[in-house]
Amino acid sequence: MELYGGIEAGGTKFICAVGSGPEDVRAELRAPTTTPEESLRQAIEFFRAQQQTHGALTALGVASFGPVDPDPASSSFGHITTTPKPGWSGTDMVTPLRQELGVPVGFDTDVNGAALGEARWGAGQGLDSLVYITVGTGVGGGVLIAGQPLHGLMHPEIGHMLVPRVRAADPYQGACPFHGDCLEGLASGPALEARWGLPAEELPADHPAWVLESVYLGYGVATLVCVLSPQRIIMGGGVMGQPQLLPLVRDRVREILNGYLQREALNEGIDDYIVSPGLGARAGVLGAIALAQDAAAARPA
Repeated sequence: MELYGGIEAGGTKFICAVGSGPEDVRAELRAPTTTPEESLRQAIEFFRAQQQTHGALTALGVASFGPVDPDPASSSFGHITTTPKPGWSGTDMVTPLRQELGVPVGFDTDVNGAALGEARWGAGQGLDSLVYITVGTGVGGGVLIAGQPLHGLMHPEIGHMLVPRVRAADPYQGACPFHGDCLEGLASGPALEARWGLPAEELPADHPAWVLESVYLGYGVATLVCVLSPQRIIMGGGVMGQPQLLPLVRDRVREILNGYLQREALNEGIDDYIVSPGLGARAGVLGAIALAQDAAAARPA
């Protein structure tokens, strides 16, 4: 069985794994995201050690926080571009890994990677199109069309969609340093804590925060339904781990669409249309392994 490496490069932590899928994860490393030099060095040392134990890697995949440049034809392919995370703008994620480990490296956003992982092994199996949304430290979204991650000018930036702010009930101006009250600026974990004075996991289930949160996420999801018409929407991330939130989002989406789209999946079947990740918290790193598999498959014979 071929062996692959995966890196879920998050703004808070790096998760590295070696294996071939959900039933074959042979080793894993979780470390805080510090500087680019330190985080990449730790990853390289981990994979070198695992190759001594488990054998050579066939390829490596990196599912990274962004924005990033995922275009292999671009001179800045594999780079993080304009991230607000201090010290990481302009970081080349691919070249050091490729040079040090000597394997093909697949590269995409963390959420495109998670979408690919969910399609291969999770809640998106058998589907041609889906959207994966993560709501946590930020808000991001990955899109698969015809089974492949969507790229255009660069990649989807779902978290920076502009959504209507409920100004009468929500005077908060938004947490995004670029746009203020975009979806991420209103619905991310930091926005919740700044608005209510407590992190999401400490807010009671009946707190008014959750109805407001569901309104903003509902607008975002309804927009994606209208624009992309995916076969399923998968919602993960730490904030979505609050069990009362997903049912509220489904209700808001139905209200916002207001019967315009007459499909069972958006009405009686919405519990099977807007769902939690089948891979749970492992969607990102398993998505990185899926990117590695695709990079290996794309090598010239």
